Amino acid sequence: MELEIRHLRAICAIGDAGSLSRAATQLGISQPSLTTLLQRVERMVGGTLFDRGRSGAVPTPLGAQMLQRARLLLVELEAFGSDTAGRGGPVRFGSVHMECVAALYSRLEEVLDDVTLVVDPSSTGLALALANGHLDAAVIAVDEEGDLGLPRGVAQRVVVPWVPVYIALPTAHPLAQRSEVELADLAGEAWVGPPGAEDGSLTALRAACRAVGFVPRVRFEVPSGAGRQLIAAGKAVQLVEPTSQGGPGVAVRPLAGAPMRMRLVFAWRRERLTWSQASRVYAEVLGAYADQALASPVFRPWWEERGTALTSAN
Repeated sequence: MELEIRHLRAICAIGDAGSLSRAATQLGISQPSLTTLLQRVERMVGGTLFDRGRSGAVPTPLGAQMLQRARLLLVELEAFGSDTAGRGGPVRFGSVHMECVAALYSRLEEVLDDVTLVVDPSSTGLALALANGHLDAAVIAVDEEGDLGLPRGVAQRVVVPWVPVYIALPTAHPLAQRSEVELADLAGEAWVGPPGAEDGSLTALRAACRAVGFVPRVRFEVPSGAGRQLIAAGKAVQLVEPTSQGGPGVAVRPLAGAPMRMRLVFAWRRERLTWSQASRVYAEVLGAYADQALASPVFRPWWEERGTALTSAN
């Protein structure tokens, strides 16, 4: 895994704020999510970046060195963004990883003159890119009760108030024969870390597992979608969004009682999309997601029972 711009912004936010809680508020994410992100960065760079205590977060020598370099890079990036903001050109559209991204892009081409697409498993990264003008619009998935912390210049509409999170497991697994899987029955499994772990998905997984009596053994961290080979080989299980089709050797099943849920949101920068444009794009986002939901044998029953009512209320 390599350092990304969102990692640099998070580190600088901690350095500027002097504490993880204040930095998390500024970034619009939870403190546990920011802590997870920081720990991941520290593993990547091979050392502690901040000494954390009652007095706050104080940079270590390694942290001070990284802060200096990160700030220089971000100044250059912000200057580049200022040079290009407000100009014409394609609408820069972002999306979390969903099965319907190809269909969504085709729909976007019908309602926008020129559009580019960036797929990022991190909702935090997408929200920061919107806030900083590096994206013009995005489809973002967050915890059902989560707050994106978007600035005033970014509008948002809820696409689906909540959908359950499903589990992907090997087709040869005994639990794959069930119509739904109890989370507690996965206590002995090795897990692929959820995409966008710093968004709170890893925290949510751990909390849900603790509630049923175990701590998940997260053994793999791989790019979004790349865990399927591990699952098909019988090495792991992984949380997936409910429209996931699985694949050869991979079965997707609901988790009994929907212990984890996510909300789907469409957000856009007001200066780049008019309300009329945003309304048309919103309709295409909802249409693409609904089509994918109906095409999923596993998710279709839930969507037919609840999805229409949930989306028509928005």
